[in-house]
Amino acid sequence: MPKTQNRAVMNWIFAFASVAAFLVVFGGFVRLTRSGLSIVEWNPVMGAAPPLSQQAWQAEFAKYQQSPEYQKINFDMTLDQYKEIYLIEWLHRFIARIAGLIFAIPFFVFFVKKIIPWNEIGLYIVMGFLFLAQAIMGWIMVASGLVDRPSVSHYLLTAHLFLALTLIGLSLWTAFGHLYGFPAKKAKWSAASKVTLLGLVILLIQIAYGGFTAGLKAGFISDTWPLMFGQLIPKGLLSEVRPAILNLIETPTTVVFIHRWFAFIGLAAAAWIYRLIRKRNFPRDAMNGINAVLILVITQITLGILVILNHVQIALALLHQANALVLFSATIYTLHRLRAADHASAT
Repeated sequence: MPKTQNRAVMNWIFAFASVAAFLVVFGGFVRLTRSGLSIVEWNPVMGAAPPLSQQAWQAEFAKYQQSPEYQKINFDMTLDQYKEIYLIEWLHRFIARIAGLIFAIPFFVFFVKKIIPWNEIGLYIVMGFLFLAQAIMGWIMVASGLVDRPSVSHYLLTAHLFLALTLIGLSLWTAFGHLYGFPAKKAKWSAASKVTLLGLVILLIQIAYGGFTAGLKAGFISDTWPLMFGQLIPKGLLSEVRPAILNLIETPTTVVFIHRWFAFIGLAAAAWIYRLIRKRNFPRDAMNGINAVLILVITQITLGILVILNHVQIALALLHQANALVLFSATIYTLHRLRAADHASAT
C-alpha cells in the first residue's frame, strides 16, 4: 500500500471509483433493455463515435441482423428500434472511455509532478490494469452472445462484474488510506475484523448469485415471494442437470432460489458484526459503518422482494443493483475502520 497521503489523489480515486460504480449500474440498464448485443464489434478507437449517416446506420444494422439475437428474438425489429438499443450500448461504451481518461490523465499528472512517488506507483498501475481487464472481459462477455445463442454467458457476466468490484474495492481502500492515513506496521486481526471480512465474503457470494441470476434471466421465473411456484422449496432444485452439484450454478430455478434466501445469511452476518463492534467499544466511525451496513442489508432484501413481486421492473432492479454497490462500499469502509482500530491498539 502507499504511504504518502494526498487529498488531491484521494479526490481523484473517489471520483474514479464513483464513475466505475455508475458504469456497473448503467451496465445493468443495458442488460435489462436488451441493448448489450446491439454493437457486434469492439472498436476502442473507431467506435468512439456513433454512426453519423443513414448509410452508416444501415451498415451497423446489417451486422446486427447476422447475430443470434436478431435472428431468434428481434427478427421484426425496425431500423429506428435498432437505433434506440444501439445508442444505449454506445453510451455505455462511451462512458467507459471517459472513465479511462478520468483514471489515466490525473495518474500521469500526479506521477510527473511526483505527487505519487515512484516507489508507490505499483498499486495505481494495478488499478489501471484492472480497468483494462474488466473492459476486455466485457467484450469477451458480449462476444459469447454473438455466436450461437442470443444471450451472454452468465459466468462471463459475473467475471466482468467481479473485476469491476475488485477495482472499486481497491480504489476505495486506497482512497480511505489517503483520507485517514496508511498503517506503518502490520497488526493482528481482531475478532470483529475477521467476522467483517467473512461478511464481505458472504456479500460477494450473494452478488455472484445476483450475477448468475441476471445472466440466466432467472429473476423472471417467479413473481411470488416467499413461495416459488406455490412452494417454499420448489421441487427438482438438484435434478435438472448432472452432476447434481452443477444445478447450484447452472439451473435458473436453483440459482434464483439460492439468491433469494442466501441474503438472510448476509443479514445474520451483519447483525453478528454489529454485536461484536458494539460489545468491544470500537471507535465511532466503525460503529457508523456497521449501522449503515445493517440498514443497507435490510434495504437490499426489501428491494429484492419488490423486484420479484414487480416482475423485474427496470427502475426497481437498478435500485437493487445500486444499493448492492453502496452496501459493498459500506462494508469496505467498516472493515477499513476496524483494521485502523487494530493498528491503533497494536501501537
